[in-house]
Amino acid sequence: MKLKLFTLLVLAFIVTSNAQDITIYCIGDSTMSDKVNPTENPEHGWAQVLPTFFDERVKVDNRAVNGRSTKSFISEGRWSTVLETLAPQDYVFIQFGHNDQKFKDSSRYTIPHTTYRNNLKQFVKETREKGAQPILFSSIVRRNFNEFGALVDTHGLYPLEVRLLAQELKVPFIDLQYLTELMETSYGVEGSKALHLHFQPGEHSYYPKGKEDDTHLSKKGALEVASLAVNELKMLELSLTKFLKK
Repeated sequence: MKLKLFTLLVLAFIVTSNAQDITIYCIGDSTMSDKVNPTENPEHGWAQVLPTFFDERVKVDNRAVNGRSTKSFISEGRWSTVLETLAPQDYVFIQFGHNDQKFKDSSRYTIPHTTYRNNLKQFVKETREKGAQPILFSSIVRRNFNEFGALVDTHGLYPLEVRLLAQELKVPFIDLQYLTELMETSYGVEGSKALHLHFQPGEHSYYPKGKEDDTHLSKKGALEVASLAVNELKMLELSLTKFLKK
């Protein structure tokens, strides 16, 4: 009887150990971050809605913050706090670029082929040293249509550096720049406004004076981008996908 009880306890311990939660840490900027007052605020980051795609075994710890670049995320100590709790079974989703472009702000600006690249390399290297899995993402596009209805790039060399680094270090890479370009153009010049924050004065209580923002996402836009990211995770055949909701 005692032996049987001991066996059951050992089996229970093994099952519990194998059922450890996985944490996805998201590091990046405002296009990814959680927003205040989500029930009232129409703005959402795409990592904010990511938990809706995973079951209870996955925790999304969204550390992305408005206005941050690779440089300021490190200098403010935000990356070091991620490393404190990062565990071998975890993932780190890395998406920067929007604010690394801010050449008028020395606390955020990075040169693509030097500082930006090496900051990304630091995230990858230190994630792997913890036994965790980094995934690199290129920045989502801005809704920037010209007078001919063509979507025009605003990110310059930054997405290219992410691609090159992913190839060099053999890091899983999700090209959100390309995928969101297809998304924006499929919705068209007018339809794509619903993916962002376009409100006439008095149309939404959160923006009584109106709003025209082609960078940040509405909840609809955030869900669309998160869905694109999840579909790419499936294509990469990462073990993380077994925790997706059916």
